[in-house]
Amino acid sequence: MDMKRFEYLEHTADAEFIAYGRTVDEAFENSALAMASLMVDPATVSASVEKVVELTGDALDMLLYDWLSELLYIFEVDRLVFSRFDVHVTEGGEYSLKAKVWGESIEKHPDVFLHIKAVTFHDLRFEKRNNIYEAQVVLDI
Repeated sequence: MDMKRFEYLEHTADAEFIAYGRTVDEAFENSALAMASLMVDPATVSASVEKVVELTGDALDMLLYDWLSELLYIFEVDRLVFSRFDVHVTEGGEYSLKAKVWGESIEKHPDVFLHIKAVTFHDLRFEKRNNIYEAQVVLDI
């Protein structure tokens, strides 16, 4: 049976989701997909531009925050939206994330669904439940 990748939760003023994964890597990839899906339809985004993201963090929830914040930064500065994510998180004293992301210019998507201002710490969590990793995130919109 296929596992759902993410689900959006009801929130009065912001956007909130829980992303799922059988591995830490998959949960991070699905978190990025959940955020990207709020801005554009990833199915319409070609993988013509590749970026590499490398981050470190003391805890998985903080690394998740940094990961999504970095993608949002690239969106704002480089004007890119993404549709594909390949994430590898390793642990060795601290957590290390190395990822490749693929997408294209936002100019090809003039009708952005939602403008995300920031990733927040509110309700931020990353944990394993019933052998599935869950990443819960609230985005300021």
